[in-house]
This record gives sequence, structure tokens and C-alpha cells, in this order.
Amino acid sequence: MTRHLPRHLSRPLVRAALAGSAVALSLGLAAPAASADSGPAAPTAASRAAAHKAAQAPKTLETLSRFFAREGAVSKAAANPSIEGKAVPVYYLSPEFVAGKKGAPVARLEFLASKAVSSDGQKASLWTVERAGSWQVVNIATGDDETRYARVGAEKLPGGTVFHEPQINAWYVQGHARVLPLDRDAVRAVGAEGTSLAAYRERVQKAYGDKLPGSAYEKSGKAGGYDAPKPGQPSGQGQDQGGAVTVASSLAGAGALAALGLSGAALVRRRRARHQG
Repeated sequence: MTRHLPRHLSRPLVRAALAGSAVALSLGLAAPAASADSGPAAPTAASRAAAHKAAQAPKTLETLSRFFAREGAVSKAAANPSIEGKAVPVYYLSPEFVAGKKGAPVARLEFLASKAVSSDGQKASLWTVERAGSWQVVNIATGDDETRYARVGAEKLPGGTVFHEPQINAWYVQGHARVLPLDRDAVRAVGAEGTSLAAYRERVQKAYGDKLPGSAYEKSGKAGGYDAPKPGQPSGQGQDQGGAVTVASSLAGAGALAALGLSGAALVRRRRARHQG
């Protein structure tokens, strides 16, 4: 069982834009530059290796033990978390694509994800980004959506770009000017056989085009999503506790997610259960 992200239509698009292109640049992208046809730029091998190393760090594993023991399913001492496989790039629907920017790929890199597993079979996703010259885990979310859909997408369309449309919690793979669904939410959006890239752009422009950064919708405050923190509460903990925040939003919110271990509670972002697609 995995979990839903919030379904507020514009929130992830607006939040992701807060940190701007600096977020993607900090992830260490490999040439060539991204384009609508070739897909977004991929992280370098060095970046992926560094992200994997951060996920395996003793401090990370200690925090994972607390995470897996949070509901008493297993004790902290017995959790014995491990990292499975390599870090994978995670792409989200791009605001530039929605806005119709020429040459913009359908999605952009948001973070790298690693799969963690506990001794009792619980799964979690570690989100890593480069900050101040070093790779850090900035979020822990239940389940393994990120790595699982990366695998499913590669099997369905080798060489394609797996990406997430968090506004409706849909996962797709894009390639050869086609967008194919990977879960039930995506099937509901584009049909079982998928759709053309052009038709997909038309759909997301209709859904989110009036809710992008700088729009009247955003200026009205409807696209915010961050409550004012209570005294003594780190920024970002006042928001939806049932969903995960994007790395871009967490970096934009001052102190929203501190370095691993400094604010363990802020690192926990749970996703509500749903049936797999």
C-alpha cells in the first residue's frame, strides 16, 4: 500500500517554482540540455553516487530506525534499515511546460530518491538534494512510489522519462512524443493507451494554466499551502501532514527541513494509502 499526495491542483506547481531553476541546477545535471523532444536533463553518475552515499550514512539509518518505529510496528533497535538499489531521479510536471514555453520538457528534475526497507518489510523513500556543496536527505516518505514507478516506467518504455503529476497523484512515462500512464490516476487522466505529448500539454494547460506563479490565483493566496508556524514549530510543519512536500518547496521555506537529524519530525511526510495501479 502506498499513499496519496495532496490534491490541491496548483500547489506543487507554484511551490516548485519558488526555488526556481537553482534547485535543478544544484542536483548536478548531465549534458545535453533538456528539450521537449529529448526529455529533461539527467543527473550525473557522480550525483547519483553521492545521493546514494548520503542515503546510506549512519545518521540517515539512525533516523530511518526512528521513522520505521514511529507506530510501534517494530522497535528502533530492531528496525535495522537498509538501502536497496541505486538512487533514481524523480521528475515532476514542469510549470514551464504547462506555460507553453518553447522547448520546455514535460517534467523537470526535483530530487533523487532511494528506497529504504526495514527488517519487518516497511518501505520508505529518501529524497536527497545537494545543498551547500554536499548531498543531504531532506525528506522521508512512506512507501516506495518513486523507485517503483521508475522501474515500471523503464519496463514499459525503455529510455523514456518517468514523471509525476502531483496535482492528481498520477505517474507517467514520456517518450517518442507520447505520454503513457503508469497508475490508475494516470489512466483516468489520459486513458489506458496514453496520449500524444501535444494533447497532454493541452490538458495540463487547461487544468493549471491559470494557476501558475504570478497568476491571479496565486496572488489571491489560494495556491499557498503553508500555514503560519506555531511558536517553536519549524517552518513547513503547519501544512498538510497527510502529504509530502516537494524538495523545491522545502528548500524555499526557510528552515522547513533542517539537516538530517536536527529536526527529525520535520523529515517525516506520510502519504495516505491507496490501491496500486
